[in-house]
Amino acid sequence: FTDAEVYQRSFDPREYLKEFYRMSDSQGRPNTFLMQNLRSLYKMFSLEGLGGDTLIDVGCGPTIYQLLSACERFQEIIALDYTDQNRRELEKWLKNEAGAFDWRPVVEYVCELEGDREKWAEKEEKLRKKVRQVLKCDVTKANPTDPVSLPPADCILSTLCLEAACKDLAAFLSALRNIGALVKPGGHLVMVTVLRETYYAFNKQVFSCLRLERNMVEEAVESAGFAVKFSEVQPYLPGDVRTDCEAILSLVARR
Repeated sequence: FTDAEVYQRSFDPREYLKEFYRMSDSQGRPNTFLMQNLRSLYKMFSLEGLGGDTLIDVGCGPTIYQLLSACERFQEIIALDYTDQNRRELEKWLKNEAGAFDWRPVVEYVCELEGDREKWAEKEEKLRKKVRQVLKCDVTKANPTDPVSLPPADCILSTLCLEAACKDLAAFLSALRNIGALVKPGGHLVMVTVLRETYYAFNKQVFSCLRLERNMVEEAVESAGFAVKFSEVQPYLPGDVRTDCEAILSLVARR
């Protein structure tokens, strides 16, 4: 199983973004995986009662797509990732530096879901203002942000992270408990998780993934002290050589 040090040593955020986060590929085929996830996140962050002051994004990677709907419901965001180069790549965009990844087409898509495609620049500015900290985290630690202690947040968001960070179900459960402790009682957990995937690949590298079923994820979330409020599975179209993912689970739970 790909361990954390391999990510730290050889995960290339630029190649990852180019491969998975353009709205269409080099053949002009739409990025259905990304669009599906953007729609799911829009739907989840529109649910009643989901909102508050602080949101912590656990395992943000070098991406912002997962925060585009979230930033309408929370006042401040703390982004956490294990890998130094992912955090640097994210900060490049946050600081509007030259050479940062161009998220505009993705931001426009979410703005369109919200009713006005033209508001993309406004949303980018709003998100840049709301991400207050980008910190290192390790979900295998009881306090994932150790040595920093964060006050409990209103919401924890984790997309496509735990299944790549946990080698078995016990580790997955333990990581869920660790990140669950970052949220207030009454607060929410929002997750997007791939199902029945054992690997994903890009740039001639293969990364492991814990093969999960919907019921395994739901039971793990409940045993970490949460009640599942929303859960939806969407199939992933076969035929993508970059992954053997079969479906995507979107889930909201309350602590």
